[in-house]
Amino acid sequence: MSKPALGRGLGALLGGNPPATQTPVAPAISAVAPPDNRERVLRVPLNQVRPSALQPRKEFSDEALRELADSIREQGIVQPLIVRENNGFFELIAGERRWRASQLLNLPEVPVIVRVADDRTVLELALIENLQRENLNALEEALGYAQLAEQFKLTQEEIAVKVGKSRAAVANATRLLKLPAPVQSFLRTGRISVGHAKVILGLADEKIQQAAAERIVKDGLNVRQTEGLVAKLQVRGPRSSDGKIKAIVPIDSNIGRLEEKLREKFGTKVHLKYARGKGAVEISFFSDDQLQSILETLGINAD
Repeated sequence: MSKPALGRGLGALLGGNPPATQTPVAPAISAVAPPDNRERVLRVPLNQVRPSALQPRKEFSDEALRELADSIREQGIVQPLIVRENNGFFELIAGERRWRASQLLNLPEVPVIVRVADDRTVLELALIENLQRENLNALEEALGYAQLAEQFKLTQEEIAVKVGKSRAAVANATRLLKLPAPVQSFLRTGRISVGHAKVILGLADEKIQQAAAERIVKDGLNVRQTEGLVAKLQVRGPRSSDGKIKAIVPIDSNIGRLEEKLREKFGTKVHLKYARGKGAVEISFFSDDQLQSILETLGINAD
């Protein structure tokens, strides 16, 4: 069964028929000519618009905002902001970059389209908008998926369908949240890549994960070199409380890459044991839905 196209929910929000009743909040709001019979665009005071706490994007480039402000100064805001009424203000659903750029210009008012949306819809649509524009860094994307899962009890499969991603992509993104805070900081600031981060996740001990990330940054290691580093650290292993090195079976870098490919294929934790042409593949699952997905990936009918 094909998945819905990315942004279908956003399109419905932006282009659907407006609610039967809309009650604008004070101060006075002036209406402008609608672009078609479906939309009602309002001009509202800029100070009546507030960002949403549900916005997954946390970092905005100052340079990009200045460029957008220059464009708005010349052309105006071509696409209205999408908002909902919340506690006497207009809360942003889509268009935070335009709102921030408008603040730089000290605009007195901005064009908006008011929609009715609950928290879950706001988060879903904010994710979709940002993913369409590739505006989210890897951790922001992961945090958005995690919030949908934790706050709204959605499965990875449900999240994948809503945002137009594969379940494996959602699963791999959320794995990044298992990294310790210093390593997440390296990833957020671009000092290490997502490829580096995935390899680091092969290390079980957080202190060693952090040490590996610091080594990557210090020596400018690429992903292939990082795989070699991680393989050596796995052989060495973390030290126990008495100072002794814990025994860990060495993992060849080729085996590590194969294990990572299996994780991406099944969208879950996979452990590959290998020694002299023998071993086992251990695939973990954490729900009935995930087991069903694994079986479907293997082409196995559970009936």
